[in-house]
Amino acid sequence: MDLSQKRKRISHELTKSQPSRREAAPSCSTNGQAGGFVEGSILRITMRNFLTYDHSEVFPGPKLNMIVGANGTGKSSIVCAICLGLAGKTAVLGRGDKMLRRQLCRDDLVACSQNANKVYKLVNPEYETARKELEGVKKEREEMKKKLKSLKEAQEPLLRKIRSVESQLQPIEQQMKELTAGIRDASQKCKQKHDQLEYRNKEVDDIRQDLSLKQTEEADRQKRIGHTQLMIKDLQKELQNMGSMEDVTPQIEAVNADLRKIQEEKAKLEGEMLDLRRDKDEAFGELNRLRNRQRSLDDMMKVKEDKLRNRFRDTYTALKWLRDNRDRFEGNVYEPMMLVINVRDTRHAKYIESHIPLNDLRAFVFQRQEDMEKFMTEVRDTQRLRVNTVIAPEESCSKRPPSRPLETLKPYGFFSYLRELFDAPEEVMSYLCYQYKVNDVPVGTEKTKSMIEMVIRELQMRMIYTAEEKYTVKKSNYSSNVVSSNSALRPSQFLTTTIDADERSQLEEQLRAAERQVQSIDQRMVAIREQQAKLDRRDNELRANKKKLSELKGKKRQLEQKISTKQDSLRQMEQNEINLQAIEEETNAKIAAVNNKKVAIMEEYLGHMQVCLCSPKLDFYPQLKNTCVCVFAQVVYTKLDQAKNNLLATCKTLMRRASEICNMTPGETAVPEELHAAFSQLPDTLDEIDAMLNEEKTRAECFTGLSDAVVEEYNRREREIQNMEKELDDKTNALRTYRQNIAEAKERWLNPLKLLVEQINERFRDFFRSMQCAGEVDLHSENGEEYDKYGIRIQVKFRSSTELHELTPHHQSGGERSVSTMLYLMALQELNRCPFRVVDEINQGMDPVNERRVFDIVVRTACGVNTSQYFFITPKLLQNLQYAEQMTILCVHNGPYMLPPNKWSEKAFIRCATRRQIS
Repeated sequence: MDLSQKRKRISHELTKSQPSRREAAPSCSTNGQAGGFVEGSILRITMRNFLTYDHSEVFPGPKLNMIVGANGTGKSSIVCAICLGLAGKTAVLGRGDKMLRRQLCRDDLVACSQNANKVYKLVNPEYETARKELEGVKKEREEMKKKLKSLKEAQEPLLRKIRSVESQLQPIEQQMKELTAGIRDASQKCKQKHDQLEYRNKEVDDIRQDLSLKQTEEADRQKRIGHTQLMIKDLQKELQNMGSMEDVTPQIEAVNADLRKIQEEKAKLEGEMLDLRRDKDEAFGELNRLRNRQRSLDDMMKVKEDKLRNRFRDTYTALKWLRDNRDRFEGNVYEPMMLVINVRDTRHAKYIESHIPLNDLRAFVFQRQEDMEKFMTEVRDTQRLRVNTVIAPEESCSKRPPSRPLETLKPYGFFSYLRELFDAPEEVMSYLCYQYKVNDVPVGTEKTKSMIEMVIRELQMRMIYTAEEKYTVKKSNYSSNVVSSNSALRPSQFLTTTIDADERSQLEEQLRAAERQVQSIDQRMVAIREQQAKLDRRDNELRANKKKLSELKGKKRQLEQKISTKQDSLRQMEQNEINLQAIEEETNAKIAAVNNKKVAIMEEYLGHMQVCLCSPKLDFYPQLKNTCVCVFAQVVYTKLDQAKNNLLATCKTLMRRASEICNMTPGETAVPEELHAAFSQLPDTLDEIDAMLNEEKTRAECFTGLSDAVVEEYNRREREIQNMEKELDDKTNALRTYRQNIAEAKERWLNPLKLLVEQINERFRDFFRSMQCAGEVDLHSENGEEYDKYGIRIQVKFRSSTELHELTPHHQSGGERSVSTMLYLMALQELNRCPFRVVDEINQGMDPVNERRVFDIVVRTACGVNTSQYFFITPKLLQNLQYAEQMTILCVHNGPYMLPPNKWSEKAFIRCATRRQIS
């Protein structure tokens, strides 16, 4: 079945997972490449009784789909429908994680069955052809078996004749075995004489080699004499050409004096530089400590800001605007109270949050009325943000005393007033004292709760706190009755993070001082380096001048010394003359003596060979005579080689044992001096050495002063040492294997990972370059052996005047981080192909410039060749964006007055819009 004709349709029907949800039945239709769609593209999305939709159909395009609509219209419901329609799990939607029934249908099941017969008709002829070929092969195999049987029957007479000949040869073989014992001795003697002849031949070669070496040595001596004589003549000519020279010693002494002054100045500067380096190390240590503390405070402040952003997004947006526009206000403006209030003990945060309403906790505090009005005009009227603001009293109330001293309340279990439990800026504390009387509300313990009736009756305070409750006391307007109510305290949500404002201010001042100190040290070090460079240049100039003067002064003396040395060498070579004639006569005499020995050995060798070849028992089988001689000779040679190899192995074993006993390293041939001195005192024969050993053993047996326990302890320690050495070797080998395995595994894992990250980096860098910015992605780790700490590091630069900085919440704004994240995801998608992709409101928080840049990159990438289907969801778009022909714009309008899709008429909508334009 052609893939271009496939169409799949999957329908999911879900029953209620929660009482408040309706039955959901989204469906998605996909195809292969029919109609110009990329394989796996979504053609249609149908939603019935699904989340915010009663009935809706969406027809996406094959490339980039822009789903645009206001918040709450149901854009994310389309994403949920895609996930469920393509068999996704409900848990990933965040809207209920269980379902009772799911039905999957495929339209093409009836079509993969209708084509079954077509497939069978296509396959059946091939099967018949193969079956016929198999039958032919089987027949051919049976014919070959028959031919093999007939050939064996034809060869049977020849096989019987071979067996008859073998039976006749058996007596001959027996006689041959009897001859072996007689000839073996003669063959061994022949082999011995042959070896002696080989030794004498080698002796003659060595004598001739010595003569050749002497002749070569004499020729080399004559060449060296002639070469040395020529060198002496050239040096004498150069010495004559030099003539008289001016004495340069005073100039050299002046240069030396200048060099000593420079060295003294350089040593002084180096000492100052060492002091500065120590000061800089100490300053850097202090600066890093302060920065770490500031980073810790920033992290705690970020936790508080995250809580504000997650709960009150409008307030957080107004906070960012305030931080960028503080210079527009004349008086003090404080951020929301939940950020500037610091509870001294986090256990007491529940009292503060219970006492101060949530609207005030997220309110901005102003010192001046005109500043508050300016702020509200911008964030409330212009930006349409819902924020709260308060103004501090003109007269400060932060130091207002309580109505009664705390000492009078301690017998009732009270330990503090609310004001003493937290810190806040002056105006903020003044407002809280004025508005909520935090200076006059006491906080008690379990003891207070146990005697609460007495506390209410005797103290008559309007509001008090115990360990876990809040009590409000009121007096009736119509009688003197006192009515009290209590409520349990809830855990704190916003004030659990404590930051000391005084410490933060002091820390910032210390940081500025430390940075100024480091900068001052750097400036001083730069000045010293410039002085050092200047002295180095002067030092090099003086040394070059001194070298030139010294060369002029010493050149004549060097020439005279060279001439004297060469003359001494020439005399030595002339005295070492070799008398080649006497050496040649001596060589000839040695060779003649060796040849006489070879003649005697050869006569004995021929006698033994005659014994082997002329044995009377071989006459009965003359044709085997030469063969037997060769066979027996081979046996003799084999036995000889075995004996040589055995002797060599024995010698090597003895040599190795001797080396181990003497504690000699492998490959060492020279016996140590102390052992050589000891061996010189021993006898020369084995019998004498054995006699000495026996004598020493007898003496040892007569010695009874050694304790058995000491011997046993020595043996035990020796065994322990051997076991520990073996264990050490085993562990060393295991460690070596383990490290090798780690290195191999690291190479198999790290190299492909580096290649993948480099591919991501190339795409990421291209995206940033297209925006006239810079960005890089690399694989980062402080320690290459700590594999769990490997990570992807993203570095970006949005301005030409700055350097690349790692993507963190501190260096970049929220919009820049969103841009970087989006481009990183775009770089990843080039390496990970999938049918479609969904991006939900990634442009939120971006400034218009970055949003326009990212939009252009998304359009250019998603509308390219062989790209995935793309869904870009956003509540708004900028004006005058660059769109592509391959894009599909899906505008989502939803509400109680919308027409159902089956009643929607695109032509009627266009006619209505045209009439409105004309009117």
